[in-house]
Formats: sequence, C-alpha cells, structure tokens
Amino acid sequence: MFRGALLCAVLLASHPLQALTPAPSLAPPDAVGELLRERLDALGAGQPVTVEGETLIAARSLGKLYELNAYRPYWDATRLQSLVQLLADIEDDGLRPSDYHLAPLQRLRTLPKPTALERVALELLASDAYALIVYHLYFGKVDPVSLDSNWNFDTRDIRDVDPVRFVHEAIRGNRIRSSIELVRPSHWMYQAGREALAAYRQIAALGGWPTIPGGPTLKPGMSDARVIVLRRRLAISGDLAAVGASSTPRDSRADEFFDPQLESALRHAQRRHRLAVDGSLGPATLQALNVPVEQRIAQLRVNLERGRQVLHEIKEGDLVVVDIAGFEVHFVRDRKRIWQSRAVVGQPFRETPVFKASINNVVINPTWTVPPGILEKDILPALRRGDRSILARKNLQVLDRNGAPVNAAAIDFSRYTGRNFPYLLRQAAGPSNALGAVKINFPNPHLVYLHDTPSKSLFDENNRTFSSGCIRTERPLELAEWVLGDPARWNASSLQSAVDSGETRTLRVAKPVPVLLIYWTADRDDDGSIVFKADPYGRDARELAALDSPFKLGKRPRL
Repeated sequence: MFRGALLCAVLLASHPLQALTPAPSLAPPDAVGELLRERLDALGAGQPVTVEGETLIAARSLGKLYELNAYRPYWDATRLQSLVQLLADIEDDGLRPSDYHLAPLQRLRTLPKPTALERVALELLASDAYALIVYHLYFGKVDPVSLDSNWNFDTRDIRDVDPVRFVHEAIRGNRIRSSIELVRPSHWMYQAGREALAAYRQIAALGGWPTIPGGPTLKPGMSDARVIVLRRRLAISGDLAAVGASSTPRDSRADEFFDPQLESALRHAQRRHRLAVDGSLGPATLQALNVPVEQRIAQLRVNLERGRQVLHEIKEGDLVVVDIAGFEVHFVRDRKRIWQSRAVVGQPFRETPVFKASINNVVINPTWTVPPGILEKDILPALRRGDRSILARKNLQVLDRNGAPVNAAAIDFSRYTGRNFPYLLRQAAGPSNALGAVKINFPNPHLVYLHDTPSKSLFDENNRTFSSGCIRTERPLELAEWVLGDPARWNASSLQSAVDSGETRTLRVAKPVPVLLIYWTADRDDDGSIVFKADPYGRDARELAALDSPFKLGKRPRL
C-alpha cells in the first residue's frame, strides 16, 4: 500500500513554470503526441512550464502518467465532459472549481478546430486538474502543518495501487467521477457536511434569513413584534419543522405570541448551536441566530476541509475522539459514537493541541507532577516573589530528581527558571489532586492526557476552556472502562473499588486505543441536525483564508 508521503511526492512537484508558446498554425494529429512528449520532457528536466497562464501543480506526476499511456492523449469529449461535471460538483465539497483550471478547460474543449498546441494544453490542464482533485479530496487542500506545527496525521494509506496508475486507470476506464468516491472521505460526518453545505447554499440563494432586532430577552408567554422575525428565522433554518411546529403565517397578533411550539423550536436551535438550552431569546442566542448564512456556509466549508484531513483516520474498531471546539469526548466503535461526555479543554492561550496518539495505560489515584509549562507560568513566578505558601495551597511537595523530599524553606527559588529548575513539584493522590481519581495516558510530546478533576462545576459552563492543555473528562471512570476493554476484570464496580482503596496503580491497556484530538466547529447531532459551535481558538478564519488561497504543497512530504 502506498503511503501519504508517496502520494504527495508523486502527484506534486515544486518546479517553477514556463509558458507554452503559441502555435503558428494547425498541426496534424500525429504532432500532438510529439509535442506532448516535448512538454513532458521539459517538466521531467525541471524546466518551468505554464499552460494558458495556469500553473501546472502535479508536474512531477504528469511525465509518469503519460509514459503509462505511451504519450497518447487521454482526454476525448466524453472524458472531458465527465471532468467538467466533476469540477462543477466539487463545490459540494466546499472546494472551488476555479482552482482546477475550469475556465481554460471550458474554452479549449469547445474550440471547433484546436491546434496541436491547444490539444496538448487541454491534455495537461485536464490531467493536472484531475490529479489535484484526487490529492485535495484525500489529504485536503490546506497544508495543516502551516496552521498547526503539532499536526501528525499525514501517515496513512489509500488503496493497494500506485497513485499514478490509479489516475491512469480512472481516466482510461472513463471512471472520472466514480473513482472520486475512493478518495473522498466515506465517513458519515463528511457526507452530512456536504448535505448541510448544499442546504445552506440553497437558503442563501433564496435570500438567507432575517436579522432579529435587539432588545430585552424574549421569553415564552410574551407578545412582541420580534417574535414574528424569530418565528421566520427558525422556519428558514428548519428548527420549527424539526419539532413539528407549523411555520404557516397566522394573523399578526397570534404571530407575536411566544407560544410553546416556538419555545420548542428555539430550544432545538440552542442545542444545535451548543448554547444554554432555556427556550428564551437572550443575548447569546440572539448573536448566534443573527450570524449570516454566508458565514455558516464558510464554517461548513472549513470543517469539510478538516474532514478531508482527518476522517480517513477513523476506521473500524475502537477509537477515542476529543472534540476540542465542542468540549466533548467520544468513544467510537466501528465508526459509531457509543459513549460521550462533556470535557474541559485548554484556555485560548494554552490551547489543547490537535494530534493523534494511542492510549496505553490508565492510572488509578494518580499523583500529579507539575509540568514545565505550568511550572514556568504559574508556580515559579510566585516562588520567586517569595510566596512559598503556594506550595501548601496546592499541596505540592518539593522533590529532587531521584524523588527524595527537599526542604523548600532552604531553596532560593529566585535563582531558577523553568529551564534550570532542578526539582520536581508533586501533588499526592487524593480527593484534591488536580487529576482527580483517574488519568488516561497516551504518550505524546505535549504532555497532555485525559483525566478526572475535583472541579466538577466547570462542566456546567458552555464555554469550557479552563485547563492548561489537558482534557478534563466529566465521567472518566466510564471512559476508562471502555478503554480497558476487559469488563470481566475492570468494570464500574471494580474500578470504583480501586479508587476507594486510595492506592496508586497503573492498569495496562491490552490493545492500545487510538485517540484523535480534533477541532470541529460544525458537526452533525445524533438526530441528524447540523451543529454549529463556537471557535474558541479563532482557527476558522485562518483556515478559510488558506482554503481560498492558491494551493501550496507547504511542508508536506515530497521526493
């Protein structure tokens, strides 16, 4: 099976480009092959080539591709029609047809008597466009490393076939469109995103939804002219229909009444937007409902791109998914969510990183050793000021590197920074321990993990960005039971007994469970409704800008 690195290397090249010069006159058909070979030889030699003013991105693959076809043209009228239809459909994936040479392809394929040079230009542009679509649907268009240096998802297989041969056989067999289903993510979440994007674009085409005027909080039982606008807004987004309420206009006085059906629809909308579900139109709900449909479309496009980047990682078997923007943890089996819990994630200035790892052990009654980041930012500043009481307040013991206790009163903390601090600060296991009763470990360079917490009240907050990067989980013993996968030995009762013993012990996970820490701001609920979440780390705008910029290979693997 070929690796992601090989696909990148074969499909993409970093050569600069050279313009094709115009042909003086029509050339005989047999001149097409020779001219095609000449241009491909230039690519193979690293000479710059442009076609119709367009950049050839998959330059390195083109020579190998046409070598498989004995330098004969691929693209007849039927295949070109399939490609153009695919380019039109690519908008359903949140991608832009203009990124795949659509305008020059449309012009060249409709020429009544193309020259040999124009036929070669058509060949190269069509093959380049198709190779790029294959690449972008499988890996995503945006280089995720350019947005997040923690990214480590790019090591995956696609199919048991060489990528150039995959493209060759798809074109030769006129499977231009059907072969795309082999590289587009097959996960239900991606399909739901495509469907939602189409639906919201339809809403935009019909004029979008109205802006609800500001004012005092609207509550059930009240009568107000703004209720008419609220009812129309919820009808357009499908929230009224979702609860079986009618959106048929009534007399104006009845429409101004905030009735129980409208309350149910508003509660449905609040759940979809991950707001406090109180059935009242307060400031937060008003702000969410007044987000323009165009912004929701952009949000869906960004999350489809994230799906292309990570959903191929979600395979059969067990998996833990940390939904950072949704403040949730899911246990997934055979691509279905079978358990979920609320979570607390990193603060915006101490973000929970996006990456993948494997859970290999569970610690009952863990101790907590202060990690370098918290030591540098939270603990040492107080100690350097002479405030040793912070050690008592946080129940921290000072240890040397061998684990032996050290008298903190004898230490001149002003001499140390996080880099040269020669001690460990450790919190003993117990009810007040920062990690609570259980820690779920997955080795990673970021020193983050899933864990319990004594601060249970934070799970009731809507915006749960309170940690220093680790993921606090509301029901961690339940998650530990799923991860350990040994209910005869480790079930709810036996795990609680282990906690009650007060003993610190490490339980090995017999079969390590993959864990994905991902960032979704649009999702699908279990009832099929599209979910929009906040963007706590402000990532959407950056990724949207990258998605709408010219494609760059960036730091992705290449030969």
